[in-house]
Amino acid sequence: MATSSPNQIPIMFLCLLSTIIFNSSSLVLCNSMLLHCDEKDESLLIKFKHAVTDPSGVLSSWSSHEKDCCRWRGVHCDNITRRVTELHLPCDTIQFDEILDKDNEKPHCLSGELDMFSLFDLEFLSYLDLSNNDFKTIKTCSNNNYSSNIHYLDLAYNYNLVNDHNNMLHQISHLCSSLQYLDLSGIDLYKEIDWLQSLTSLSSLLELHLDDCILQSINPSLQYANFTSLKVLSLSNNDFSSILPPWLFNLTRISYIDLSENNLHGQLPQSKPNLLSLETLCLYINNLDGPIPNWLGQLDQLKALNLACNNFVGPISTTLRNLSSLLVELHLRSNMFTGTVSEKNFHMLSKLKILSLGSESLIFDFDAKWIPSFQLQMLFLGYPGPKFPSWIYTQSSLELLYVENSRASFEPLGKFWKFTTQLEALVLINNSINSDISDVLLDSKVITMQQNNFSGSVPKVSPKVVHLDLSYNNLSDISPFLCQKMKKGKGNLETLFISDNALSGEIPNCLMDWTSLLQVNLGNNNLRGKIPHSIGSLFKLIFLSLEENKLSGEIPLSLKNCRNLRYLSLGENTFSGAIPSWIDQRIKIFQLGSNQFSGNIPIEICQFHSLKILDLSNNKLSGSIPNCLNNLTSLISPHASMDVFKVLSLTKYTKRGFTYLYFRVVTKYMVLHFVHSMLLIDLSSNNLSGTIPSELFMLVGLQSLNLSHNQFMGSIPQDIENLAALESLDLSSNLFSGQIPQSMSGMSFLEVLNLSCNNFEGKIPSGTQLQSFTNLSYVGNPKLCGPPLSRICPQDKKLPNGEQRTEADGDGDDDDNSEVHSWFLMGLGIGFATSFWGVLGVILFNRRFRDAYFRYLDEFHDIVIHKVKPIC
Repeated sequence: MATSSPNQIPIMFLCLLSTIIFNSSSLVLCNSMLLHCDEKDESLLIKFKHAVTDPSGVLSSWSSHEKDCCRWRGVHCDNITRRVTELHLPCDTIQFDEILDKDNEKPHCLSGELDMFSLFDLEFLSYLDLSNNDFKTIKTCSNNNYSSNIHYLDLAYNYNLVNDHNNMLHQISHLCSSLQYLDLSGIDLYKEIDWLQSLTSLSSLLELHLDDCILQSINPSLQYANFTSLKVLSLSNNDFSSILPPWLFNLTRISYIDLSENNLHGQLPQSKPNLLSLETLCLYINNLDGPIPNWLGQLDQLKALNLACNNFVGPISTTLRNLSSLLVELHLRSNMFTGTVSEKNFHMLSKLKILSLGSESLIFDFDAKWIPSFQLQMLFLGYPGPKFPSWIYTQSSLELLYVENSRASFEPLGKFWKFTTQLEALVLINNSINSDISDVLLDSKVITMQQNNFSGSVPKVSPKVVHLDLSYNNLSDISPFLCQKMKKGKGNLETLFISDNALSGEIPNCLMDWTSLLQVNLGNNNLRGKIPHSIGSLFKLIFLSLEENKLSGEIPLSLKNCRNLRYLSLGENTFSGAIPSWIDQRIKIFQLGSNQFSGNIPIEICQFHSLKILDLSNNKLSGSIPNCLNNLTSLISPHASMDVFKVLSLTKYTKRGFTYLYFRVVTKYMVLHFVHSMLLIDLSSNNLSGTIPSELFMLVGLQSLNLSHNQFMGSIPQDIENLAALESLDLSSNLFSGQIPQSMSGMSFLEVLNLSCNNFEGKIPSGTQLQSFTNLSYVGNPKLCGPPLSRICPQDKKLPNGEQRTEADGDGDDDDNSEVHSWFLMGLGIGFATSFWGVLGVILFNRRFRDAYFRYLDEFHDIVIHKVKPIC
């Protein structure tokens, strides 16, 4: 073994030292280089920041305090070149209570104009995700020679994003020729007629998501679409109304197809298509019919098949038996299948996790001792019977059970309720269980049990329960539920729906233990008494409906503590007192109709900037309409949103790893649904008076206005034409006078019109709109004439020779007619007097006739008062 000489040691030491110094210098140099990203990229990002609205400071890190733009939120750079390659700026999932802070649906998201094409100037940018924000418009690009390196583009669920030139898809396909992923779901592409032609030029496209885009045509006659690389195609919830297009079945590389929730009809092709790589096929909620073709059982890569909610017919046993052993999801529920289904049909499906099965004519014939080879996570059963499948109790991994229209008994019920305690979600709809559930303890996070004829008291729940819907049953007592003492203190319940039951008695003053409640609906019951003072403990409450009960008294002042309350419905009770002026200004629905409220309409209502529905009808209100209604800013926009109510409810399907419907993720089983409603003001059937304030005609987003059965006077101003969005207008049974303004003939959306029982005069304005209504819209105005009334206006009468009658001619004719008319009335009066005294004489001098007559009058009075609603 050789040894180092003394002279070599210093040399080795110097080499080692120089290496260390060199590496340290390189590290320092590299670190100094990492302090700054590319200056051009930084300036483009700053330009983007200044162009958008950022209410919650999502881009707050984009500043001089952080010198390296590669460290900014959502920005990703190449490790070597330090050029910006990716932008991840999706808006976080909307939480239910966050929506309430502003009328804006996404108060914490980026908004304003999206200058997307300026971002394309980031020459190394390949990934852009701006999904679920609230951008309003998109700036178009005028440079036709421009090209981008974008591979991934996601603008999904920017619901209000509008492209004024309707060429968004054309520009994207032209500028992003290398695009591999495109998601524009939730964006209105109604006018993009040639969307398919625009996108087929993207030869590198692997995934295309255009869900909820209001697309109209799917090109049903096109045989081939040039999607040579496409693997994922998602076009759910559009407006397709045609047969399935042939080009769809010629996508040789496609692995995922979703055309659910459209209006597609016709049959699936009977010959085997070229879908050799297909793993997922979703066609649920369409109008497809005919038998299921045999080739579905020959797709050996198939993992998910969803044909639920269509009109497929025939037996399904053969199809089930031949399905791929890789199948994880199978949805066949709500069709028109016939025959039987048994354990023999599931022999190969050992990997099944989600099963949806059942049709009205399909018979369940499972062996009572059968134990499946699969363990389900979700099970949806429709019309199970004649026996309830006992194999369900072997599913120890089941998280969600959904049973509707059961023809089978759930006996023994004790075993069934015990089994449900393992579930995260339990849904029972329209099952004739006919059981007293007073002693049942519900222990699932999500529980919806509607239309099952449950009786007894509302059952108790564990702290685990978050959503409870027991609507449309026969439950009678809510006190044991509300006043229960939980082992772990207060509950976590957020949704309580027990409407349309037989609840009676008073609402107990036990609400202080339910401070987590967001939604309460106890409408259409027999509840009496006052709203308990403890309602003020529900400081998170968003939605409260107590309509159609027998509640009374004033609205408690403690409700003022519910600062998040946005939807209040107390109609059809016997509440009294004044309309509260302390209601939170951010209220969206304010329904107090059909009660006994009195006094004036409080001027504070003008501060309800988010109001979408105002219903104060059928009360005892007096005074005039406040002249500040123009402050109801949510009704001023001609594009005022109809999405006035969002309610948590159960989802049935998932895709792309996210909960499906409207928002990406809310919880595992819950989403926010929109409930559409007309934007309206209803002040009918009160004692209101005065004229209509001009400010009312500034509410151009209003869709329904009802001021009938009051004492309003004056004329309808020409400004009523500003309410161009009106679909329903009722001014009947008032003291209005003057002529109907000609401007009303241009209100093209008007479907309901009632001007009856007033003092209008003159000719009904000509035009197809006002003449399209029947004479019932105008009766009770004796000085009104012209179509559709039979009364001809004097200026429209013609002389015998066909000439148009002048005003002077009309006067002479009226004199002649008046003389004839006078003689006619005189003869009619003499005849009536003779008959009257003849009948009266018999009544006065014949006791039997007299008694019968007055009994008849009593009965007739009851009929008129209680059964006949007068027109005027």
